[in-house]
Amino acid sequence: MALVDYATSAGVALLTLNDAPVNGYTHEMMKDLDAAILEARFDNDVHVIVITGHGERFFCAGANIAMLRESDPTFKYYFCLHANETLSRLEHTPKLCIAALNGHAVGGGLEIALACDVRIARKGAGKIGLPEVTLGVLPGTGGTQRLARLIGKSRAIQLMCEGQTFDFDVALTYGLVNEVWEAASHREFMDKVLAYGRTFTPPNRAALAVGRIKRAVQTGVEVGLEQGLALERELQAELFASEDAREGLAAFTEKRTPAFQGK
Repeated sequence: MALVDYATSAGVALLTLNDAPVNGYTHEMMKDLDAAILEARFDNDVHVIVITGHGERFFCAGANIAMLRESDPTFKYYFCLHANETLSRLEHTPKLCIAALNGHAVGGGLEIALACDVRIARKGAGKIGLPEVTLGVLPGTGGTQRLARLIGKSRAIQLMCEGQTFDFDVALTYGLVNEVWEAASHREFMDKVLAYGRTFTPPNRAALAVGRIKRAVQTGVEVGLEQGLALERELQAELFASEDAREGLAAFTEKRTPAFQGK
């Protein structure tokens, strides 16, 4: 049975982490997530990826502790290496990725969310944080690097060394999540997130441009300014040759709403 459910609708791929009761990830789940990311990447009808957890209590509680206790150091190393590769693949995919935090997102669960472009949380649904220090280890699936890049070194060091978890409203003040939304139910929350995701798909939005904006930022901030500007120029040249750019420019000139095709 797959540990990541995959479904598509109206240009959005929904990836659901599904390993009851806490959606903690194993190597098997990470392999399924890797496969789902590739599936969405190669599907030309998918323009946005949404990742969430099954049920109402957990987005993901992080790496399965029992698995880590039973495995040897070599396995642990390659487990972390593959998880890094999987989340980097998500980050490098030129399609907007939204983490829908339906419940607790702690440890490796938050690390998955940090590899997404936008994080939207359901108000009051759970806690968030990187408490690995309480286990005598560090956040080893990108947490130390992505958290510092997102919220700054000093705050990131403080949060990881304290090892505390906190609610989504506090996370919003830190810039750790983009939005915290009220929702009467899990279904309502997911409907709102998927509707938001569809605003970035054709014909509403030029999905190619959205994806290239993501790529310019995700890669550009990791290199020098001149290299980032060079990447930006190459991506812009690619977009100028697209049908969507021609449509956007024509619609502006003709004073009408553009109808993008994602081409």
